Amino acid sequence: MSTNAHVILVKRPGTNGTPTADNFGFEECPFPAELEAGEILIKTLYVSVDPALRCRMNEDTGVHYVTPWEIGKEIGGFIGVGQVIKSSDPAFSPGDIVEAQAAWPWVALFKRKQEEQNPLRKVDTSLLGGKLTLPLTVLGLIGLTSYLGIKEKGGIKPGQNQTLVVSGAAGACGSVAGQLGRLEGCTRVVGICGSNEKCQFLTQELGFDGAINYKTEDVKERLAALCPDGVDVYFDNVGGEMSDTVISQMNKNSNVILCGQIAVYNKDVPYPPPIPESTETRIKDMNINRTRFLVLNYADKFEEAMKKLAELVLSGKIKVRETTMEGLENTGKAFVSMMNGGNIGKQIVHVADPS
Repeated sequence: MSTNAHVILVKRPGTNGTPTADNFGFEECPFPAELEAGEILIKTLYVSVDPALRCRMNEDTGVHYVTPWEIGKEIGGFIGVGQVIKSSDPAFSPGDIVEAQAAWPWVALFKRKQEEQNPLRKVDTSLLGGKLTLPLTVLGLIGLTSYLGIKEKGGIKPGQNQTLVVSGAAGACGSVAGQLGRLEGCTRVVGICGSNEKCQFLTQELGFDGAINYKTEDVKERLAALCPDGVDVYFDNVGGEMSDTVISQMNKNSNVILCGQIAVYNKDVPYPPPIPESTETRIKDMNINRTRFLVLNYADKFEEAMKKLAELVLSGKIKVRETTMEGLENTGKAFVSMMNGGNIGKQIVHVADPS
């Protein structure tokens, strides 16, 4: 291999703009130089595109833990899976499959030294059942977010006849969170999504008790019908008017797992975004717990959570769905499609096969 290529940011969509494929570019770039001591040459196999990356398209991300992408420069996402091609680090050998849960560049080939803040991890492929993409989904940051969100913020108590509602339910986090909520003890699980196909996926494949197509159905009416005893736990991936509607039907002492707010990611508002006074009043009057959930604050629980997730996946108790786009050159297109709800499950990009 003597050529290389990467994805760059060509222009910003504007702070309140909607991303389009022409915000991104794809061009050749230099092949990585010879390895220095401790460096590893990695070939990218798969990358993840995630809604939270939208803030990186702005000049100011609005959060302290991620930086903005620079115009004309190579960009990247959070999660990736690759293969070691060469190594001058004794901990890694050519052929090793590796993954990282932060700062994976959208480039075909790159060098990296092991870092404490963003460690590379060798993947035990025997635990993946032949699916190298699982570290991008349930056996990675997505799975950890769903698992720890449910465990730490859900307040689920088996035998209490609790109802869980998930918005963005057919996406990567939502689809796993709904299944985990059931396993934790919720007796009713209802998902909100954006197509009939996604509704069928939730009810027929994942075992949700009901699903609402917010584009064609009245969410308020359908929620009342599907959740006759009210809502006890809300895994919120969306925010906006949809979440106001769900909160209006939540019970006293219930819990909102504030995971994402994709409805307002294209708007210049703080995170978490402000909510209407009527919703604030409902939260106060009903003593609803709605505090921000950031999975990075639970790093001490990652190892235990990952072991449990692996058990659930290998036993078939959690099912995983992916939407795959081919080619690194289409990463920007995949991001735009995901932001517009074009995916079922996790949106990933297949870059190359292992050697």
